[in-house]
Amino acid sequence: MSTYPQRVADNILPLSISGALSDAFKEWYFTENIEDHEVSNEDCELCNQEQLRYHFEIKNRHTYHYLWVGSSCILKFQVQVFDNGILLDAKGSKKKLNELKQKMRLDSCINTLKILASSENNNILSNALEFYLKNKYLTPKFAFVVFWRLSSNKIDHCPSFFKVNLKKDKYKSDLREMQQDRVHLIWPALNSSQRKLAIKYGHTTPTNT
Repeated sequence: MSTYPQRVADNILPLSISGALSDAFKEWYFTENIEDHEVSNEDCELCNQEQLRYHFEIKNRHTYHYLWVGSSCILKFQVQVFDNGILLDAKGSKKKLNELKQKMRLDSCINTLKILASSENNNILSNALEFYLKNKYLTPKFAFVVFWRLSSNKIDHCPSFFKVNLKKDKYKSDLREMQQDRVHLIWPALNSSQRKLAIKYGHTTPTNT
């Protein structure tokens, strides 16, 4: 079985001019082409990592070959990332790639909500879609109805991609008064601080997390 460095070398060097990894990676840059495969079943064409959902395209400026890779490889091997023609440093590259992933997740949530709203003649779902388009988050009550109907309609979705807002007192009150099973349904969409707040309100952690 080949080692990790050997797999990377086998995949990148034949497509590059340089025969040394450190120099070969200087020939490559992120094209800003990205793809969300919606399910995690793709491989990184650089390191062969499996079960990727997102692909980022990198291209060799000399040989014009390209590879679809995971964002971690772009950062690990310092593949050049640009923003409006300006070469970014490591911190800037990480920020840009994270922003792109966040956008893909937002787009995924919006598309899922559109599919759900069109599957039922339900004003609550239509309002939830309109609310999410405007605010980029759901209220606890909206989140419960959305996840409930998504599951009922067997619509593929990733709950953790959705954001739930608890900054307003009303939203906190809604969470505090929400039935336990409903809190468990929206649990995957809550961040760590929101989960701690839910526990403070007397809710328990779901047993399947």
